[in-house]
Amino acid sequence: MSNGRELHRDMQKGKLAGVCAGVAEYFGWELWMVRIVFISGFLLTGGSFFLLAYIVGWLILDKKPTTGKQTESKLNFFGHEDKTRHKVEVKSRVWQAGEPPVQAFQDIDKSFDSLEQRLRKMESYVTSSEFQLNREFSKL
Repeated sequence: MSNGRELHRDMQKGKLAGVCAGVAEYFGWELWMVRIVFISGFLLTGGSFFLLAYIVGWLILDKKPTTGKQTESKLNFFGHEDKTRHKVEVKSRVWQAGEPPVQAFQDIDKSFDSLEQRLRKMESYVTSSEFQLNREFSKL
């Protein structure tokens, strides 16, 4: 079920030690759902098992390694950083991590609008006299 991922504590998304955030990321669930299950289990069962499980997770699990910038930046035709490439994960159930379908559609629509603007800039440059002049200079 892990799809090759490892279970880590996620300190950036976590409130206390990042155990719930790490579990949510590992199983692909929403973080708020894992927190509600933990708090409900803690309150309804007297809390000893869930408190012990959280402390054990805190002590045993390693912190999630920080890799800095996770997406590699690529320069587009004009030398600007390409910010349009990102993975869109759509959730089909409320407890799954990802975007609701409406939000994912809006993000994809924004990406296509950005790509269309870039394409228009490229077309206007290629058909301009400046491009012809630069091409003639590069031939010399």
